[in-house]
Amino acid sequence: MNELLSEIKNCTLCKKVLPLGPRPIVAAHPKSKILIIGQAPGSVVHKTGVPWDDKSGDNLRKWMGIDNTVFYDSKQIGLIPMGFCYPGRGKSGDNPPTKECAPKWYNTLFAAIEKPELILLIGKYAQDYYLGDLSKKTLTETVKNYKDYLPKYFVLPHPSPRNNIWQAKNSWFADEVLPVLEKKINKILTKK
Repeated sequence: MNELLSEIKNCTLCKKVLPLGPRPIVAAHPKSKILIIGQAPGSVVHKTGVPWDDKSGDNLRKWMGIDNTVFYDSKQIGLIPMGFCYPGRGKSGDNPPTKECAPKWYNTLFAAIEKPELILLIGKYAQDYYLGDLSKKTLTETVKNYKDYLPKYFVLPHPSPRNNIWQAKNSWFADEVLPVLEKKINKILTKK
C-alpha cells in the first residue's frame, strides 16, 4: 500500500488542467474499515496536503461523531477523493474533480484494501460514479433514500458550509439521516 500511495502522490496525469499543479491527496490502509469517497481537495487542503483539513472536514467529522484522531487513522478511515488534486475554481465554487483519477487508480487502490465495512459517498460526483443508474434524479432524492444503498454505501451531501442553505431546507437530513450515520460509524469503529 505504501508503494501504491507513493505512486499516486507522484502522479502528474492531469498537470495540464490543474491551475495550482498536481498535488494528489489520498490516505488509505489495507485495513481501512470505512472509506470516504469525496469530490476533490479544495484550495486549503491543496496548501496543507491534509485531506479534509478545512471547514467541510470539520462538518463531516461532526456528522460522523468522531474526532481528528480517529478520522486521520487510516486503519480506521480511508480518504479517497474522486479527483486527487485541487481542480481549480469555477463560477459557483470549485470545478468538478478531474475524471482521470478514478479509472487510473481506483481498481488498484480498492484491491489493496481488504474489506471496508462502509463506503461514504459524499456528493453527486461520487454517487453518480458508484451508484450509476441507481442514483435518483437529484442529490436530495438520493440522500433521502439513503437506506436503499445500505449496507455497502451511505450517501451524503457535501459537508461544505456552502450547503448550509440545502441543510436548512432539508431539516429531515439532520433529524433522520445523521443519527443513523453516527450510529453506524460508532458500531463499525468500536467493533473488535
